[in-house]
Amino acid sequence: LALALPSVQGQMENQAVDMGYTPGVLALFYKVAIGSGVAPLVIFMGVGAMTDFGPLLANPRTLLLGAAAQFGIFATVLGALTLNYFGLISFTLPQAAAIGIIGGADGPTAIYLSGKLAPELLGAIAVAAYSYMALVPLIQPPIMRALTSEKERKIRMVQLRTVSKREKILFPVVLLLLVALLLPDAAPLLGMFCFGNLMRESGVVERLSDTVQNGLINIVTIFLGLSVGAKLVADKFLQPQTLGILLLGVIAFGIGTAAG
Repeated sequence: LALALPSVQGQMENQAVDMGYTPGVLALFYKVAIGSGVAPLVIFMGVGAMTDFGPLLANPRTLLLGAAAQFGIFATVLGALTLNYFGLISFTLPQAAAIGIIGGADGPTAIYLSGKLAPELLGAIAVAAYSYMALVPLIQPPIMRALTSEKERKIRMVQLRTVSKREKILFPVVLLLLVALLLPDAAPLLGMFCFGNLMRESGVVERLSDTVQNGLINIVTIFLGLSVGAKLVADKFLQPQTLGILLLGVIAFGIGTAAG
């Protein structure tokens, strides 16, 4: 029990430094992959290289569906602040914002944002985000069946217009410029995403695009998982806050699915 006290742990860490011990390999992975924000950015570049914006450009109205799905994020932020207001579980506003991004169903974004806003909750948020992403086939179907009729689920999508190569190349460039001007804080993530998509659509760096989509993103994911695992220390993970994060996470997924 004494070893679990933060003061005792701090003394042991100081003694280790005085004796010449250096941080272990997991601490190094965390510093490079998450502490610097490199791993989520590289993964976003890979995701951009795998993304085809053709259907969106052919039917821009589908953008509204994606925008509506983000209601889960805002509902979760309000839910976390409500728990804090009633004294059930203590969450600050930055922590609530980091928890809310779980509703975006995007693991790298959740890790990147929690690393900036609430590093102390990074492990729990990452576990919740990736767990619920894996459970999407179980979470979403009941909500879809409850909100749509069988006839609506059998609607056939019409053939979309053909999107030109010029449109596909210009889209990530224009998107990056708009994000850099309007949302500069999001520019690093979306900048890497747009760069990866530009590599895919340009057609002149196919070998690099293939590497980013497969080998590179898989390697970085391994180091990202090891880095997140390094934050899952028992005395920080096994707390009431973790239960609140898991509960708010599933609510975020549910509301996002229903709204979208």
